[in-house]
Amino acid sequence: MRLINVIRGGIVASSSALLLTACAAQVPEPPTEKAAEKPIEKKVLLIGLDGIRTDILAEADTPNIDALIADGAFSDTAVTRHPTVSGPGWSSMLIGVWADKHGVLGNDFAENNYDQYPDFLTRIEQVDPKLHTFAVVDWLPLGGDDSGGPLISDSVDTLVAIDGYEGGFAAADARSLEIAVQHLTTQDPDAAFVYFGNTDEIGHEFDSLAPEYRAEIEKADGYVGDLIAALRARPTYGDEDWLILMSTDHGRRDDGGHGGDTEIEKRIFFLASGPSVVAGELPETPEIVDVAVTALTHLGIEIDPAWELDGEPVGIQ
Repeated sequence: MRLINVIRGGIVASSSALLLTACAAQVPEPPTEKAAEKPIEKKVLLIGLDGIRTDILAEADTPNIDALIADGAFSDTAVTRHPTVSGPGWSSMLIGVWADKHGVLGNDFAENNYDQYPDFLTRIEQVDPKLHTFAVVDWLPLGGDDSGGPLISDSVDTLVAIDGYEGGFAAADARSLEIAVQHLTTQDPDAAFVYFGNTDEIGHEFDSLAPEYRAEIEKADGYVGDLIAALRARPTYGDEDWLILMSTDHGRRDDGGHGGDTEIEKRIFFLASGPSVVAGELPETPEIVDVAVTALTHLGIEIDPAWELDGEPVGIQ
C-alpha cells in the first residue's frame, strides 16, 4: 500500500478516514504454525524528538525512555554539527551524510541534494521494494513540499505529513501518535519513522530551563510508551526483532535558541534498544549520521561504498 497524505491543520476528518480505512483493509492475520517457523524478521522504528537538550532529558521524569535505556545502548554525549538547526539535523540523521553532501544548511531545503543522497526509507525502497516503509511527520518540509522539501521522498510506502503550524504542534503530535499506533498495530511495516515536533516549539516559546519544556519532554515520553506498547501488541511481535532507535536533531542554549557552534547546541543523544543491541553505555561518541546507517545495517542492507555514507552502525550486533 502506498499512501502519501498531507494533512494541514492537524486533524482533517476525510484524510483521517482515508488512512484508517486503508489500514483496516490490511490487518495482518494471526501467526499460523507455518509462519512461526519462519526466521525472525528484523524491523526498525526510529523515533525523532525535536530539539532535546540532554541534561534536561536526564532530569525529566521519563520512565519509558529510561526503560529503553536500561535494556539498550545509550549515549547522552552524541554529537551533530553546525549549523545546529532542524533542516541539516534531520537531513543528516535520516540520510547518514553531513551537510556538505546533502546540501541543507538551514531550514530552507531548496538546495538539497536528496536525489544523490536519499533518506534511509527511500534507500530501503531502492534496495528492496518488498520491504514496507512508513513515516509520519508534523513538520512539513520533512514530508511535504514546503521550504524546498520533502526530505522523505514519495517512494516511501506510507507517508503522512501533518502541518503542525496549523492548529499547533501539540495537536499535530497527538495526531501523529494516533496514526503511528494505528499503523504499527494493523499493518506490517519493516522500517518506520515517527517525528514529534512540539518539544522544540515549547523550548523556543519558553526556554530550555523552564518547567514547561521539561513537562513537554515528559509528555513525549508518554508518546514513546504508547509506540512501544503498539509494537508489543502486534500479533507477530514474538517473531520480530525490533530495533528501537531514538535521537534528536540538535541541542539548545539556556534561552531556548540554537543554530550556533557551541557544545550544548551540538550535543544530542543516541538510543538503541532491542534484542540485537549490545546493552550498556556506548564507549564511543556516536554522531547523528550513525542513526540511518545503524537502521540499514540492522535490516541486513549492505552499505554500498558508492552511497558515500558518513555514519557507521552503532550499538548493534
